[in-house]
Amino acid sequence: MSAVERNGWPLWEVFVRPRRGLSHNHVGSLHAPDAELALRNARDVYTRRQEGVSIWVVPAQTITASSPDEKDAFFEPAADKVYRHPTFYEVPEGAAHL
Repeated sequence: MSAVERNGWPLWEVFVRPRRGLSHNHVGSLHAPDAELALRNARDVYTRRQEGVSIWVVPAQTITASSPDEKDAFFEPAADKVYRHPTFYEVPEGAAHL
């Protein structure tokens, strides 16, 4: 049995948006047989005190992620684009908070 499944139930990653206008944040994981039960369990486990306005549940097996061990090689192309860094631009006088 893989680490992703427990009792035959897949692992779901849970994301909660605390209030309108904010991003969803990863809050944890849970095992459930399907998306509907994963959503209900996530509500009961991660928003017991009404901390959220929206919940996402995503099957863990569908997530593709980069490896932290390959960070330098993976993100290296971004270093070639100096125009993306704020140091490339001059800040006009009087603009204290950009």
